[in-house]
Amino acid sequence: MNSSSEKKGLILVFTGPGKGKTTAALGILFRALGRGMKCGVVQFLKGKWETGERKFAKTIADLDFHVMGLGFTWESDDLDRDKKAARSAWERSCEMIFSENYKILILDEITYAFHYGWLTPEEVSEVLSKKPEDLHIILTGRNCPGLLTDMADLVSHIESPKHPYKNGIPAQLGIDY
Repeated sequence: MNSSSEKKGLILVFTGPGKGKTTAALGILFRALGRGMKCGVVQFLKGKWETGERKFAKTIADLDFHVMGLGFTWESDDLDRDKKAARSAWERSCEMIFSENYKILILDEITYAFHYGWLTPEEVSEVLSKKPEDLHIILTGRNCPGLLTDMADLVSHIESPKHPYKNGIPAQLGIDY
């Protein structure tokens, strides 16, 4: 059994069809920032519009927040450009992982890059297996591949038995973006 003073960088996965995967990851990030830990975020998909978290992130000194995506893929007219953006996001992620400057990194919506074949779970697994020992990494997005959930220390599968969108209520400022 681990002693309470032992430090281990965890791999956490927030996946599933429900709303709140990024929100859960950011909750951990803000807890860590409150403890004086340097944190980073790489967003693989979001990017077309400025979210509240993106605006707030600009004001936090110990947070590097990189919006690398070009928007939701179902709105895209150039999937090759999206693939290049995903590869750039992964390159930035790798730089941040091995820089030893961070205590927590969020790879937000990375699972979409697997779905579209822009990244493979194997290449991500390979990098995660070599990450600095005390670095926590959080992966978010629907349908996270089993290879990555198997290697994770924590997996939360977020469901959505009820959602306002299903009742015709659009995304709400401060709740959804």
